[in-house]
Amino acid sequence: MHELARELNQALKDSVAGSLLSETGRRMFFPKGIVAQSAEATEKAKRFNATAGLATLGGQAMHLRDIFDQFVPGSFVPNDIFSYAPGGGDMRLRKLWLEEMIVKNPTLNGKKISMPLVTAGLTNGLAMVASLFVDPGDTFVLPDLNWDNYELIYHHQYGANIRKFPSFTGEGRFNVPGLLNVLESAGTKKAHLLLNFPNNPTGYSLTETEQDELVEGLVALAEKGMILNVIIDDAYFGLFFEDDIAKESIFAKLCAAHERILAIKSDGATKEAMVWGFRIGFLTYGAKGLTDRQHDALDKKTLAAIRTSVSNCDRPGQSLLIKAMQEGQRYEIDKQAVFSEMKQRYLVLKETLKRFEGDENLIPYPFNSGYFMAFKTRKSAEELRRHLLDRYEVGTINIADTTLRVAYCSVDLEKVGELIELVYQAAGEIWN
Repeated sequence: MHELARELNQALKDSVAGSLLSETGRRMFFPKGIVAQSAEATEKAKRFNATAGLATLGGQAMHLRDIFDQFVPGSFVPNDIFSYAPGGGDMRLRKLWLEEMIVKNPTLNGKKISMPLVTAGLTNGLAMVASLFVDPGDTFVLPDLNWDNYELIYHHQYGANIRKFPSFTGEGRFNVPGLLNVLESAGTKKAHLLLNFPNNPTGYSLTETEQDELVEGLVALAEKGMILNVIIDDAYFGLFFEDDIAKESIFAKLCAAHERILAIKSDGATKEAMVWGFRIGFLTYGAKGLTDRQHDALDKKTLAAIRTSVSNCDRPGQSLLIKAMQEGQRYEIDKQAVFSEMKQRYLVLKETLKRFEGDENLIPYPFNSGYFMAFKTRKSAEELRRHLLDRYEVGTINIADTTLRVAYCSVDLEKVGELIELVYQAAGEIWN
């Protein structure tokens, strides 16, 4: 093992992060090579900087004018668009995202968490977590209704043993008891848990009561000696449409809940700032008792994971987002407009579904937030998907042949009711 990896492992010794590291994670370190030396030179090499493989002229990145001329004159300098971004992201953006995270999650005030690291989209962040913490055979807990990329990453790529629990109770509540039972019955000292609210595919978020019950249950398991890695996918954070929903990420409560719980927040500007194609995600760590030295060691291992995958993340996207967050006149206004539009679609969807209560072909799963809703189908969801596509030119998503996901986020308000009517009509045509 490399000496730098041993130093980082020593720093993380006796911490929850150190206990959870995978074999790959233990071997990872951020080399004092080209990137680190270039970063140091950026601060000190005022005369000549002959480090990075970046062609410059007059201190600015050489570039294609056909690209640079697409930007408003004077809005950026070439380095804002064409130069490499630091491995962990532009520090201005990291600080801005942290400040905004605390505004959205006031419970984080005064708690020690890491500075968010920029990843190449939220999915890349989830993959970095897998490389650092997941070994083949590890227990990995998911709800039965989940985004298929989770299993692709954590099971098929990294070999974790996926254990699922039914997402909802018979009363339509999130199945906190089922989740805790799967963890407790796993028979392992450590386990990984991935939480995604608002959930994809169901569009469900925890109520305040459910969130408190879940935090209390996880702390109780930690008290019994279990070491927990709780990965929180906050892709759709903020799109909460009912009053009883917990308006803060569960990360805010878990990041300092117990010495044996590591909370990892994976989020992104993707949906929160509507920059889907920019591929800007963030990873933030928190655990009770982690010291500054341990946070630094954890960051260095994550930087190594980024360095060995995408090297560094998109520079123009970061610069554009910084500009919007710092100087944008409509940054908050436009985000609020999206929220208002999604809530109106949600309300129309709820009202339309009332007309089909009792139709056993399609049973809506509970939903209260986000971009989606999903149906439990009486028969093959794939058959229904194909019928909708071929007969009505309507695209939906089949999940495991038992669930049909409808992304109302991509359907204009005045068409939402018609969409739902067609889905029920199509189900009746093939199953009645």
